[in-house]
Amino acid sequence: MKILVVDDEKPARDRLSRMVNSLPDYQVVAEASDGNQALEQAQSSGPDVVLMDIRMPGMDGIQAARHLSELEQPPAVIFTTAYADHALEAFQTHAVDYLLKPVRKERLLKALEASIKPNRAQISQQNEALAEIEVRKHICARVRGNLVLVPVENIYYFQADQKYVTVRHTEGEVLIEDALKSLEKEFGNRFYRIHRNALVSLAHVGGMQSGHDNNEVTFQDIDAVLEISRRHLPGIRKIIKNL
Repeated sequence: MKILVVDDEKPARDRLSRMVNSLPDYQVVAEASDGNQALEQAQSSGPDVVLMDIRMPGMDGIQAARHLSELEQPPAVIFTTAYADHALEAFQTHAVDYLLKPVRKERLLKALEASIKPNRAQISQQNEALAEIEVRKHICARVRGNLVLVPVENIYYFQADQKYVTVRHTEGEVLIEDALKSLEKEFGNRFYRIHRNALVSLAHVGGMQSGHDNNEVTFQDIDAVLEISRRHLPGIRKIIKNL
């Protein structure tokens, strides 16, 4: 079984890697020092399991785990942490495994033996648990087989079209499969629903323009406009008035 070890502290990575490699049928195929490196290494080495530290500078383990779930064949994720805080209760509730540092060999073996690559239903359940703990700073999309990370602060709007959601951002567009309702729940303090099929970034709204039979939101820096439904018109008017 192929293992990716992720920890920002090299001594911790070295210790965990030695422990894994001492176990029959388990091999460390790559290491990473933060979440971004973890995504890169996961795509190149194809691990079965990722042993992931939670608290790391830059992209932490929780963010990285959610992005790893977007891979075509996502690995199982086992968190490692020195902090027995509230997050661990959520992991237990949703069957996301974790190891407390210092990791013991017996507990590591037990976790690895119990790990299996998650199916889509399990991934969805895991991501719901992680969303309760931490709001994402990036949206992850698959583009020609590779993962692309889009900072949430760079997003103008989310627009649903059948099974996909278009994410318009400062560098272009990507498609994701997240439900608009779940995006609204996660980012409700930064995005506002203007239509059953659209959420707009409050930081990027430019204003509102009226036509013969509809109203539209305009944006700063781009020429795009999105229709406002009658149901959401009073709310967006109030928001724009206060900009």
